[in-house]
Amino acid sequence: MSGDSDLEIEEAFRRAQKAHNNKAKLVASLKNRYNKLEDKTEFHEEFIRCLKYAMIIYTREPAVENVIDFVTKFAASFETPVNEEEEEEENEFLNFLFCFLLESHGANSHAVRFRVCQLVNKLLGSLSENAQIDDGLCDRIHEAMLIRVTDKYPNVRIQAALAMARLQDPSNSDCPTIKAYVLLLENDSNPEVRRAVLSCIAPSVTTLPKIYKRTRDVKEKVRKLAYQVLAEKVHIRALSIAQRVSLLHEGLSDSADSVKEVVKTHLLPAWLRLLQGDVLQLLHKLDVENCAETAVTTLHAIFSMATSPDDLLQNGVRALCEFVKSKGNEGEELLEQLLPEAAIFAEYLCSYLRSITGLSEEQKADMTQLEIAMTQEFVGQQLIILVGCLDTSEEGGRKRMVAVLQEILVMPKTPTSLIGLLVEKLIGLLRDETQKIQMVAEIISDVREPILPISAPVDENEKRRKQVRLAEVRVQIMEAKQNLEECISCQDFSRAAVLKDSISQLEELKNQLTLEASQPADSIKEQRVEKSDPETLLKCLTMCAELFKQINIKRGICPTMNALIESLILPSVSNPNPAVRNMAVICLGTAALHSKDLANTHLVLLLQITQLDEPKIRISALRALIDQLLLNGLNILQDKSAPISQAPDSPDNSNGQPEQQTEEESTVQSILKMLSEFLDSEICELRTETAEGLAKLMYCGRILSPKLLSRLVLLWYNPVTEDDQRLRHCLGVFLQLYSRASRTNQECVEESFLPTMRTLFNAPVTSPLSEVDASNVAELFVELTRPSALVQPAAIQAVSVHDSLAVRICNEILRDVSAPEVRLYCKTLSWLEINTEPGPANSELQLLLKDILQEVKDKYCTRVIEKLCNQLNGDRGSKSGGNQDTTLLTLDENPGGTICEFQNLAINTHSQKKVSTAKNGKKASKAELSSDEGDEENVPEAPPSVRPSRRAKIAALDKTKQDLTALMNQEANGS
Repeated sequence: MSGDSDLEIEEAFRRAQKAHNNKAKLVASLKNRYNKLEDKTEFHEEFIRCLKYAMIIYTREPAVENVIDFVTKFAASFETPVNEEEEEEENEFLNFLFCFLLESHGANSHAVRFRVCQLVNKLLGSLSENAQIDDGLCDRIHEAMLIRVTDKYPNVRIQAALAMARLQDPSNSDCPTIKAYVLLLENDSNPEVRRAVLSCIAPSVTTLPKIYKRTRDVKEKVRKLAYQVLAEKVHIRALSIAQRVSLLHEGLSDSADSVKEVVKTHLLPAWLRLLQGDVLQLLHKLDVENCAETAVTTLHAIFSMATSPDDLLQNGVRALCEFVKSKGNEGEELLEQLLPEAAIFAEYLCSYLRSITGLSEEQKADMTQLEIAMTQEFVGQQLIILVGCLDTSEEGGRKRMVAVLQEILVMPKTPTSLIGLLVEKLIGLLRDETQKIQMVAEIISDVREPILPISAPVDENEKRRKQVRLAEVRVQIMEAKQNLEECISCQDFSRAAVLKDSISQLEELKNQLTLEASQPADSIKEQRVEKSDPETLLKCLTMCAELFKQINIKRGICPTMNALIESLILPSVSNPNPAVRNMAVICLGTAALHSKDLANTHLVLLLQITQLDEPKIRISALRALIDQLLLNGLNILQDKSAPISQAPDSPDNSNGQPEQQTEEESTVQSILKMLSEFLDSEICELRTETAEGLAKLMYCGRILSPKLLSRLVLLWYNPVTEDDQRLRHCLGVFLQLYSRASRTNQECVEESFLPTMRTLFNAPVTSPLSEVDASNVAELFVELTRPSALVQPAAIQAVSVHDSLAVRICNEILRDVSAPEVRLYCKTLSWLEINTEPGPANSELQLLLKDILQEVKDKYCTRVIEKLCNQLNGDRGSKSGGNQDTTLLTLDENPGGTICEFQNLAINTHSQKKVSTAKNGKKASKAELSSDEGDEENVPEAPPSVRPSRRAKIAALDKTKQDLTALMNQEANGS
């Protein structure tokens, strides 16, 4: 090839580096030159030689990216339509370029591997949809990219994953690309790799569960992209009801605002478009009855995107009313259009709840009848919730609503599931707390002792006496009539008049006696009858529990509330029905929050229930106990009132007080011991509730126990709790918040470090704790005790928690320097932020490190300790000159000549910073490796500094620009 052609290729690459040059003209000119050549071998060699200069540069320099785009466009320009002939000859350059890239994908340099995958990705993406590639070449590309998706460097894996996007077959369950994508989604530690796979993976029966799982990723960007993929690529019918509800619940309650925004602006509109904008149809796609809160949250999100009141009026009434009412004065007019007056709504509510019929045992076995009853209860629940949205400022409407709620609560047919909500709304309508207590107590009395008609039997003697009297009257009437006839015949009219009057009186008496005889034998009277069936007791206890929840605990226990406790709650604690016992325990625990004396009286009862009853009731008692400890602390037993106050100098007082204090301490210890034993319970719910309660007590400062904290950390890591998401989430949030709250909490974490590590090291092989990664646990403790993690770090801190932890670790190492865990302890020391300022703590630590150096023989441990000693002595050591990643790693064994050429080019590239290679046995530092594992660009970030001027910015930008021209000229002069 002539020199002009060489210059033309180099000139094309030089111009391609500049963004302002028209790459289409460069491609056309270079292709025209290529087509004129008969022997294209020299052109290929020269083209590859120029391309190599770009391929050895790892950072995303604009000049290099422009060259890569130019090469992609030039190679793609050789593609011809499928129906044309001589396709193989026309694609000669494209095939040659692919072959070169596939030969180079195994280079030692991660920069070369990155550029190879990037070029393959861009080349495949630039080809048309109906493009054809030789089967053998396609298989080679596929095999190479499958290898590169397991590369050490994240950027290489990203480009390889993107390159395989057009090579996947979603219909084939055994597709290797799909398997590789699934493996990366589930196991890759780099979030950018997971994002890249999400962006190109095709949804199918196999991949949809994996995409859905990424909505729970630890990284915000991954969760956000997962929701976008589900919105754009997945139909709502492809998801189960549980998945739809979970997506909305977790997405709209996500901790990141960007994820919530994606659900609102992408996922919900996409689902509504598929359902022709019908919100009610969307609700039918969800489990509204069992997940009402999720449905309400979803509707609120839809309402927030509405542009006009007309759009709002087309949607769900209850959620819409709550949404409009939350707007305050702005939504008053619209709320008046939505809801009627309080009195009218009260009548409708009463009529609807009266229409709910109870189910017999036979009807409960029928799923259709049961479903209808559940739907009626759900609708009734939504109507009751709407009471809170009504305008009850008008006295007449409020009184009518109160009367209706009272009537509904007293009705025998009112479902138990609606009682608590009804009492809540009733108490909310009343203003005076005394009136609230009195009214609820009266309702409980009417429900438990209703007025019923009672039939009383009549005495048989009395009945016989009345019959005899009736017969006597009839005889007297007959005799009087006979005498009357005789008087008339004798014309004794005066006596006849008297007899006539007496006959009239006897007839009245006869009618009265006849009426009494015709009445039933039993007389009916109205009388109060006490009911003790489980359903009635459950209703009364539910009302009582709701009353105690709504009343201010500062008010204390009034006589009415005390009467409810004595007559209703305490007898129900021993009821044979589990549901009644459970609600009685809830009532007792809630009532105990109102009075410390009541709590002291029944504390032992609650402790017994937590250990002896059914799991559900034990959990309720445990919650009551935890609430009591949160409110009053562990010194709840110390506030018992003494019957007689003694003088300070009394001998009985001096002897009795220590005994009482010892008894109180033993009770507290027994409570803590019981809670500790519950952490090992086989009942998952009891274990989770105990862990959550202990976390609350420790976070609120009621308990400061390194042993319990160690137990919680081990429980968090224990594989047995892997499926307990609530426990894992609770403890994960607690550990972060607790350690960052104060220095005291960090010291507690520090004290729990060694007990936790000893438990892990001494765990037998049969224990699940033997599977826990001790290194990961140690790293967690280091992060939790980091001084910079405090919410309010101390301005001046002589001895940090890490300094104290370092001393503890050193003493632990000196206990047995030959123990296998010494390496991990030394590694932990290297992670600590130790204060290097001179002082007593620094001197003590240096002495301990010198003792360790004298006794420890392990090379790794010695190297770490020496480095730490140098750090404490103020010797920072010489750092590596470059923060940039290694461009090439020259190895002793080179698999091919192509890689050797890359290495020779790298040796002559003086613009690249020198780094340590594998020949001198040195490895890159952890900081350098971690920079490679960073985000997509992998460019080290400079520390924050003062904002420079505009001219300084331009000068710095010109310095950092990478220009390949100098490299090419240097190579040409060298040759």
